[in-house]
Amino acid sequence: MKSKIWLSSPHMGGGEMKYIQQAFDENWISPLGPNVNGFESDLEMFLNDGVHIAALMSGTSAIHIALMLLKVKPGDDVICQSLTFSASANPIMYLGANPVFIDSEPDTWNLCPVALEEAIIDGINRNNKPKAIIAVSIYGMPYKIDEIRKISDKYNIPIIEDSAEALGSMYKNKKCGTFGDLSVLSFNGNKIITSSGGGALVVKNRKYKDKAVFLSTQAKDEAPHYQHSELGYNYRLSNICAGIGRGQMEVLDQRILERRANHEFYKKVFEDIEDVTIFSEPSDDYYSNYWLNNIIINPSVSGVDREKVRLKLLEENIESRPLWKPLHLQPIFKTSKYFGDNNVAENLFNTGLCLPSGSNLTLEDKDRIASCLRMCFNK
Repeated sequence: MKSKIWLSSPHMGGGEMKYIQQAFDENWISPLGPNVNGFESDLEMFLNDGVHIAALMSGTSAIHIALMLLKVKPGDDVICQSLTFSASANPIMYLGANPVFIDSEPDTWNLCPVALEEAIIDGINRNNKPKAIIAVSIYGMPYKIDEIRKISDKYNIPIIEDSAEALGSMYKNKKCGTFGDLSVLSFNGNKIITSSGGGALVVKNRKYKDKAVFLSTQAKDEAPHYQHSELGYNYRLSNICAGIGRGQMEVLDQRILERRANHEFYKKVFEDIEDVTIFSEPSDDYYSNYWLNNIIINPSVSGVDREKVRLKLLEENIESRPLWKPLHLQPIFKTSKYFGDNNVAENLFNTGLCLPSGSNLTLEDKDRIASCLRMCFNK
């Protein structure tokens, strides 16, 4: 059996243990401590836009807290793009609100501005104006920031920027995670950097951070005894996981370059294969971390489809996956509203494939991947 090549596995930088050891030496084995504060500070310096960070146990919990800060209640509509992981929309359901799904546009694969405005107008006509827009930068590609913000401002609907996959990506030289009224990051094990598990809520209002920390630490009131006036959650990041995150921040810039180098590698692999289109930045305004590299396969040229390539890679013990299955096609969301006439998200799902993109891919790994991919197309 050949060694496994993973889609996106954790990649330690070597500096993580000093922060973990410090936590053990000082007995900070809890969801607070110097590493949590330090990790938040590291992220604030990296994003460099006057933001405040609340380190939480996941990107999902960060979206949940963001929705609560925006006072989303049962029966409210919240807009979310359909082509994304279910964690973008699940917290809407936690609150008893209604997810309203939006098709993608073909340039960035993110929220279609036309379908977005149609959904907002529909909500207004039903006397249920959406309470928030969850805009995702899928696979590290920034969404159409200017167009979506213009619509957000026009209807006075706040944006929750889901940059779980986009740490280090930029639009017009400004970092993702700074465009939303509230923004979300993830440090899950498969992300560009990891804290084992973990996420962060990014806000520009310090009061939002304070409230997020309050809610994520069981909403304990100021009192010498345990007193609770609001529903709270156990969502704060541990000092141990934050230590891993601090070590990972030391190599983040290098990890971004390595992921982008993978994109150049795939461009070369497919340079003479007409069947394949590589998902790439649509203009110089965009700078993607290329968290995952993706291709669209058109079987009309050679008869090779997405599944044939995926299964051939699997035979060689190389992990690949279809793109996210659109949420409006998921059984759990079958009764949710969906807007979009062009079926962009569905077509992408049917023809798209995520390829191994870890920053720890070796030259031998890349040779195996290239050989297998080119063999699929008789090259």
